[in-house]
Amino acid sequence: MPVIIRPSEPRDISAIQQLYSCPKAQAGTLQLPLPSLSLWEKRMNHLPENTFSLVADENNVIVGQLGFHVSENQRRRHVGEFGMAVHDDHVGKGVGSKLVEKVIDLADNWLNLRRIELTVYCDNEAAIALYKKFGFGVEGTAIGYAFRNGRYVDAHYMARLNPSL
Repeated sequence: MPVIIRPSEPRDISAIQQLYSCPKAQAGTLQLPLPSLSLWEKRMNHLPENTFSLVADENNVIVGQLGFHVSENQRRRHVGEFGMAVHDDHVGKGVGSKLVEKVIDLADNWLNLRRIELTVYCDNEAAIALYKKFGFGVEGTAIGYAFRNGRYVDAHYMARLNPSL
């Protein structure tokens, strides 16, 4: 069965919590180990304004999630930012591409955004290649961006401009 990208629903929260418990998914995000279900319920049931949560659903199994936030700052309302994770067992199977395609369509064709931004760890070569495939470029590097698994790691700031604007 093909992967379907759709908005997340309350029934997906447990699966999203489990997704972010996967070692690779956790290492590629700012999530802490052992995320509780109550934390994810609070987070997903109270999304900020201008925030979208998409899931990759394969045969009623959540295999990826993407959170997308459109800036509320009046001078940056042309900008959206996202973070995502793919279940460890589904990395390299096109799930990330489908999520990125959907968020680009939303940003370019429905929200009239000029710019999409993201942050990615410098050692996440697969994610960097994915983002470059969709036109994102590295705009800078943050040294010691986050503390992960006992050490500080660097991250790239990447962005993509809407080519039709």
